[in-house]
Amino acid sequence: MTSNSNDLHIETLLAQAGNRTDDQKTGAISAPIYLSTAYRHAGLGQSTGFDYPREAQPTRCILEKTLAKLEHGVAAFALSSGMSAIQLVFTLFHSGDRIIISDDLYGGSYRFFDLLHDHYQLNFSVWDGQDQAQLAAEIDDRTVALWLETPSNPTMKLIDIAATAETTKAHGIKLIVDNTFYTPLIQKPLDLGADIVIHSATKYLAGHNDILAGAVVAKSQADADQLEFNLVTTGAVLDPMDAWLLLRSLKTLPLRMRQHEANAQALVKMLTANAHVEKVLYPGRGGMISFYLAAGVSVDKFLQALKIISFAESLGGVESLVTVPAVQTHADLSEAERQKKGITANLLRLSTGIENADDLQTDLEQALAVAAK
Repeated sequence: MTSNSNDLHIETLLAQAGNRTDDQKTGAISAPIYLSTAYRHAGLGQSTGFDYPREAQPTRCILEKTLAKLEHGVAAFALSSGMSAIQLVFTLFHSGDRIIISDDLYGGSYRFFDLLHDHYQLNFSVWDGQDQAQLAAEIDDRTVALWLETPSNPTMKLIDIAATAETTKAHGIKLIVDNTFYTPLIQKPLDLGADIVIHSATKYLAGHNDILAGAVVAKSQADADQLEFNLVTTGAVLDPMDAWLLLRSLKTLPLRMRQHEANAQALVKMLTANAHVEKVLYPGRGGMISFYLAAGVSVDKFLQALKIISFAESLGGVESLVTVPAVQTHADLSEAERQKKGITANLLRLSTGIENADDLQTDLEQALAVAAK
């Protein structure tokens, strides 16, 4: 699970991930998939380093070393889902601890935080993600961490990680960043001062809408050691087949992200100029766009008229997907909470895939025209 930094460009690092890991046996270029749940010992006190797959597993270890290098961390952990990744990080905290969260997050995060508050006595407060003085004022002697997403989900708010890290370090609390939307190709939170990075690896890291996975990367050895102990204890590790598929997917991440971003930037121009769109939210990089349909434009008609883009609840895959946060990802929030965050019934979130940009533009334009009738 531990990784040393190297000087390879990220494209080379990912394309070569897993290569030369089996040189002494077969010379396989593609890392093998090890499915065994038991490992033979030569004798008492002797081990190959693999004893039981909840503790360490060969295929998963190759993936975790790659993830650690990708985010410039000392160690990474591959988990069975993005929510498992979030849950692992919260095993670092105790009843009575206080965590500050940014004010626009994935809906499942809110649901989990409500559970932690109601049943495990963790306390939460909210920061707007912008005012560092307000953040400093929010920190008290029971505050242990700040949790943020940037860009945020679904309103695409950006938070200055480096400036925020200065505030958290000055007050001795951890900074934890969900880097799912931008990936390490666009920003590396650990390099900017964060302590822990998490991913729903289901999304861009896997990128093909076919793997459920999560990732946690630690900057310090102390955090890595505690996270490893807690993961071995709780056991929500990624299985070997999905670990191999995720490793394979990472090899094309730079290529995919370039196309995601180019398509998104083309569609932002089109949507901004379209009379049937009230407002477009785009953070400037990446493949995620949110936009509000104009008054009188039917959300349901728009969704039914799409011919290429699918109405589905996920993001980051090669296929373009559109989501209605108010009734999908953020449905568990109260109506008042959604309104306060700008998650209205006419807000759509578009995960731009890697299809031809002209085809995506044509699809959106014809669906908007139908929905406006």
